[in-house]
Amino acid sequence: MPILVDLNQVAISNLMVAINSYSKNEEIDEGLIRHMVLNSLRMYKVKFGDKYGDLVICCDARHYWRRKLFPFYKASRKKDRSNSTLDWTLIFETLNKIRDEIKEHFPYIVLDVDRAEADDIIAVLVQHASPFDKKLILSGDKDFMQLQKYNNVDQYAPVQKKFIRTDSPKAFLKEQIIRGDRGDGIPNCLSSDDVLVKGERQKSISKKRLAGWLEAAPEDCFAENQLRGFRSNEQLIDLEFVPEDLKEQIMAQYAESESGDRSKL
Repeated sequence: MPILVDLNQVAISNLMVAINSYSKNEEIDEGLIRHMVLNSLRMYKVKFGDKYGDLVICCDARHYWRRKLFPFYKASRKKDRSNSTLDWTLIFETLNKIRDEIKEHFPYIVLDVDRAEADDIIAVLVQHASPFDKKLILSGDKDFMQLQKYNNVDQYAPVQKKFIRTDSPKAFLKEQIIRGDRGDGIPNCLSSDDVLVKGERQKSISKKRLAGWLEAAPEDCFAENQLRGFRSNEQLIDLEFVPEDLKEQIMAQYAESESGDRSKL
């Protein structure tokens, strides 16, 4: 199994680091973004290729299946970007161009499946891989730590330049479900669905209560409305809940994909 690259997460996080190192007079343009992304991909191939294999570029589709399930999913990101001084239209248009260029000119498989996020693609490939194959997830997104329940799964965070590991992926996942994911607009299971988009404060979760909940079955420790929140978060966060038809589409595209002509490198 090759190196599974969360393209947007890797590109944007690296770009933010680069921007912070530039002077205020330097502008971010298409050429700079392309140079940074393509050079970083080559670097990761050199660094990890011998142990893990080739790169598979995993992309975010424009529309996500989770948004139909939960309308507030990632709802605040558009607002945050509109308040930013960065030209996010340029950044995403350039990333889309780079994705297409990699498909055409580089010896990497590029997976871009309608309704799927890179998280879904990476999870499905890990789930279907041989337990004996070494698998590397290239992303700083902590959500992938749940996939360490499978054999031979490693995760490397490019910005921090370190491997991310957990001794208990199942406990990590359950805590994520309880706490939610503010970055994705998912509130904790005690709070209302729209608490984050309204900018209100979530209901607090103490360490003592959390410790008890991690040990108990959800049905035994949550009230009806809290249990509904838990089950909703579970569907959004647990990567086992990727819809079956989407799993089939991901595996079909992976099976059909061919890497580009190496002579074009």
